[in-house]
Amino acid sequence: MKQKIMWIVWPSFLMAGVMELLVFALVDPQDMHWFGHAFEISRQAVYTLGFFVFWFVIALSSAMTLFLSLPSNEVNQSPL
Repeated sequence: MKQKIMWIVWPSFLMAGVMELLVFALVDPQDMHWFGHAFEISRQAVYTLGFFVFWFVIALSSAMTLFLSLPSNEVNQSPL
C-alpha cells in the first residue's frame, strides 16, 4: 500500500513543481481576476495554492492510472 501511494504522490509532486514553473513564468498572480475581482492575497499565497491545486489534480490522474492498470481480479481486493 505504501509503495502504491508513493507511486502516486512522488511523480505528482515533481510534475506539480514543473507546472508551477511553467504557469507562473507566464502569469503574474497580481494580474489574475476571479469573477471580475482582483485577488486580494499575496503572490506567495497564490503560488502556494497553485502548487497544491496542481499537485492534487496530477495525483488524481496518477491514482486513476494506477487503478486502471490493475488486473480485473485485483480490483475488488484493492484498498484503492
